Amino acid sequence: MFYFMTLEPVIGLEIHVQLKTKSKMFCACDNAGENAPPNTTVCSVCMGHPGTLPVINRQAVEYGLFAAIALNCRILKSSKFDRKNYFYPDLPKGYQISQYDEPIAEKGFLEIDVRDAKENERKSARIHIARIHLEDDAAKSFHGENGKSTFVDFNRAGTPLIEIVTEPDFTSPLEAKTFLQELRNIMRYLDISNADMEKGHLRCDANISLREVIDDPEKETGFARQLNPKTEIKNLNSFKAVERALEYEIMRQKKLWQAGTPPAYGTTRGWNDAEGVTEEQRGKEESHDYRYFPEPDLPPLELHEIADALREKIPELPIARRERFVREYCFSSADARILTEDRYLADFTEAVFSELLEWLTSLPETEGTPEEILEKNRSKLGKLISGWLLSKLSGIMAEQKIDIRTLKITPENFAEFLTLVYQNKINSTMGLALLREMVIAGGDPSQIIEEKGLAQMSDASELETIIDLVISENLKVVADFKAGKQNALQFLLGQIMKKTKGSADLQIAQDLLKKKLG
Repeated sequence: MFYFMTLEPVIGLEIHVQLKTKSKMFCACDNAGENAPPNTTVCSVCMGHPGTLPVINRQAVEYGLFAAIALNCRILKSSKFDRKNYFYPDLPKGYQISQYDEPIAEKGFLEIDVRDAKENERKSARIHIARIHLEDDAAKSFHGENGKSTFVDFNRAGTPLIEIVTEPDFTSPLEAKTFLQELRNIMRYLDISNADMEKGHLRCDANISLREVIDDPEKETGFARQLNPKTEIKNLNSFKAVERALEYEIMRQKKLWQAGTPPAYGTTRGWNDAEGVTEEQRGKEESHDYRYFPEPDLPPLELHEIADALREKIPELPIARRERFVREYCFSSADARILTEDRYLADFTEAVFSELLEWLTSLPETEGTPEEILEKNRSKLGKLISGWLLSKLSGIMAEQKIDIRTLKITPENFAEFLTLVYQNKINSTMGLALLREMVIAGGDPSQIIEEKGLAQMSDASELETIIDLVISENLKVVADFKAGKQNALQFLLGQIMKKTKGSADLQIAQDLLKKKLG
């Protein structure tokens, strides 16, 4: 019976985002403890000493509301904190201050664009957000190499978190990974978290079960739509790990269904990245296991007035900016995605576009206002900027191990460089050499050209002398060209570029060479 079933995965995510506030969630300790020596950014409050009282961090509340607004959530009028009781060696209070039945927000959504390279397909999916709540983090355990000792660093204890719980709307591991990548970008655009999975700023637990697919629309109720016992996967510290773990778990659970023994109860499994498998850890806890009760030391929150003030401060988010880059600048969808993934790179790109239009307006051969020039040359300028920025400049930055935040090139200088390319005053070879100098030293491209002797050779008489020399040294190749071998021309042009160290104007050189070859 089970063997012939068509099964579909049902996936939901529980995501913890570490907020980059100045202080911890309920005390004044420095929230940058990950960069400090172990157990140095702690106090009696975050260590849970008897008699201490927590105080709510207003900035953490505002950051949580920022995220809720960006994710289209309904902000609750009133919210409260609760104690979530459980024992763990890295939980100093013996309980966690979290939120249970009155979180800060609920019922949101995020639209994602899923691109499956294997199937060459694109589709949009709306993922619903069940709730967002605030809580404080636990400490961090480090297990000794001998397997017999564990060390605990309490610097992280009390760090503010938001937990984002999705509905079980994901139908594939790729969707889950795409959602997390989009969420990371949003958190960074809002500037409320570094959202680095490898450093634990963004942590994810994935819940997955399978269920039977019934094709008959009249039967799309009851068993067909029910949620079966789920498996929670932990220890996921990268987007790739989330995708791989879910793919493995789908195959593991399918085998159980085919054997007639589908999961009968919820379990928690850890992801072993080295082995590429999930490993059972324990049974899945339910909410009643934590014995929630209202936190007696913290007052309820009145949120609407704070949220209304924050709505005006929400920046343009990655999805909207990506769509505008395609529409306004004629970037391809793929290029727009890369350019808007990092807010600083997107800001740099827009500044370059604005500066480039100003440069072009000042040229005697260009007529019109910046808006008119953009309208006439939108596609050409988009390709010019994305080509040099994404492939050339990004490659040199990777080689020099710098990013957009530490780049010495200003948008104005990069726009001046692109203007020289646009005017054909430098070819691609000279352009790369010039760009490398700009990355290393910074500065005005025109000044560097003069100092380094990088000007393009376009004087016909000077080029003719070099062309005559190349022809005399390659008589057999010349004969091949005259016999109809067109690739011989490219060889001769290559020799000209070699002798001029890449400075020859390629178009002028090609015209002169063809003329001399008859």
